Order: sequence, then C-alpha cells, then structure tokens
Amino acid sequence: MTIDKQQIIQALETVNDPKTGKDLIAMRMVENLQVEGNDVSFTVVLPQVDAATKSQVNFACIAAVNQVYPQANVHVHLSMKSAFAEAGASEKILPQIKNIIAVASGKGGVGKSTVSVNLALALKDLGLKVGLVDADVYGPSVPTMLGLQGQRPKVQEVYGKHKIVPLEAYGMPVMSIGFIIEPEQAIVLRGPRLGGIIKQFFNDCLWPELDTLIVDLPPGTGDVQLTMVQTVPVTGVVMVTTPQEVALADAIKAMNMFLLPNVNVPILGVVENMSWFTPEELPENKYYLFGQGGGKRLAQKANTVLMGQIPIVQSIRESGDAGHPVVLKQTPDGKAFKTTAENLLRQIAIRNEQIAPTEMVKITT
Repeated sequence: MTIDKQQIIQALETVNDPKTGKDLIAMRMVENLQVEGNDVSFTVVLPQVDAATKSQVNFACIAAVNQVYPQANVHVHLSMKSAFAEAGASEKILPQIKNIIAVASGKGGVGKSTVSVNLALALKDLGLKVGLVDADVYGPSVPTMLGLQGQRPKVQEVYGKHKIVPLEAYGMPVMSIGFIIEPEQAIVLRGPRLGGIIKQFFNDCLWPELDTLIVDLPPGTGDVQLTMVQTVPVTGVVMVTTPQEVALADAIKAMNMFLLPNVNVPILGVVENMSWFTPEELPENKYYLFGQGGGKRLAQKANTVLMGQIPIVQSIRESGDAGHPVVLKQTPDGKAFKTTAENLLRQIAIRNEQIAPTEMVKITT
C-alpha cells in the first residue's frame, strides 16, 4: 500500500499541542514531512516542555501514523527551533501569545475592568486574535460584563495534565476566578494562594494562538501584580485613571511599580476614564465632574501618551451590566474605545520595534 502524505497529515490532526490543546497541524507545528517507501519522517516543533511530555508527543505521533499505516517506519524529530525560536518564543511561558498587555490602576472604581473589556473587544474588531484574563481576583466583574455569569470552564486532559479551557464571549477566550466561585462568595486569600491562582490562569489554561492577551489587574501594587511579572513576560502596561488629583496620585504609585529597575515593564499609554459627563439629551455638552487634565499629567510623568478619554455616560454602565459592552455598538461612546484601541495597537508596534522583549522578574535570595 502506497503511503499518502495527506493521510499522514490527517492522522497527525489527532495529536495535540501540549500548550494549547489544539492539534499539531492546526498549530503549524509539523515540518519537513517526507515519505520514501515505508519510511515516514517529519519534524515536530515544540514549545518549552519537560522531557516526559516530549516523549509522550513522540509516541503519540508514531501511534497516530501507525493507526493508518501499520507498516510505516515512523521517524519523529522533536525540535524547538524554527518559528518558535526565531521569534525568541522558545523560552516564553506562552509561546503562542505575541503580546501580554496589563491594564492597571492605582485605586478601585476608576473603570479599569470596563476599559479592559471594551479594549479587548475593540482590538478583536480591528482583526486581532485577543484573549482576556480577569486577574482582579477580589472583584471579578468581567463575567457580568461579558454575560458569562454562572458558567463554568471545562477541564481537558493533555498528556496526563489537567488543563482549563477558557470560556468564550463574542469569539474571545476569557478566564476569571468568577467562573470558579459562587457569585456572592467572599474571596479571602493570602499571598501564596493568590499567586497560585494567577499562575494557573497563565500556565494551566489552554490559550489558543493570540496576538494580544489583555490582563485586567486589581488596583494597587500587590501580590497579583508581582506574581504576574514573575510568571510571564509582560509586553507593556495600560494605566487607567480618572481626571481628579486623588486618582492621579494613586495611579502614579501604581505606575512606578512597573518602572522599578528590577521590574522594567514599559508603560504603553494612559486611558483617562470618566473624563466628562454628557447628557443624552444634550450630546454636545461636556461637564467635567472630576476636573480636567489628570490623564495627560500621568502620561507626561510616564513619558508616554494619552491614548484615549472615555466619557461618563449612562450607556456604558448599562451595556456592561447587560453583558453587551458598549464597544459593540455604533455609538459615540463605543467609538471612543475603538479610537483608544487603535492608539494602543500603534503603541504596541512602536514598543516592539524600539525595545527588547520584557524579561520575567526573577526572584533572588
């Protein structure tokens, strides 16, 4: 029986990538497929995995091909070079994700989660593959904003390890502690447990190939922020503030944490939320309830740009409560988020062109 390359490819579609849970062919991880008589050889380009997982992938490939062609002599070369290595991704925790963007604030109540959700969906509308991590473990509001309340993620076994499958909203993979606990359950966790949850969101979730993963952080400078920069290389941070002086003072403190020499995560830009109030019946009027200029002053201190100003209008709140974010609508306030997303995309491109990739913070004793 002549061995058909197409049949080999179809057989390898049953073998999964250990990082994403997707099949090797869909993840473009099979290269140099050669067939000579009964000899079948190919290269599988793997991300950073342990020796046991490499062995399991090897035997899974051989078994898949022999299931179709029992007479085939299968030679699998496992490589960590090629596309992953060229991008410097072989050493990354999440090689399938190009950019990890943290959304941070100095204090609560400034609309950081609203900005995170709408920015993520706006980037998706621009054609990017986007995911969202709700790392605000004390107040997970993303499930409500995306209409995912009460849903639970599935668990998938990949090479003997249990992995979490993120939920999906509007075609975007999403993970939140709100999917795991009851809606009214108080979250009382100490630092090590908090850190463990954040690491699970990155290491134990089956994230697909993404251009950008948005991470909605809790306010301030605590265990979650530190665990994140120790777990994954963060491309950059978006700071969210309101215009008034109290919010600005706290935002500067949060920003300075990322600028510490041993953290060194670039500030991509600032989003000023609740910049002005516009009544629905007077769309041309602007009332500066919280003052003016806070976002611009924060951007100047960070030597970055003010990427957007978001008004405080009723439709933004209503859309978030209804699980249908305002950016999905063709309204002026929705367009404000789209403009901000376009500016963020530009800032990511400039950052990646001018600055070397961020390194994870290493703990030294």
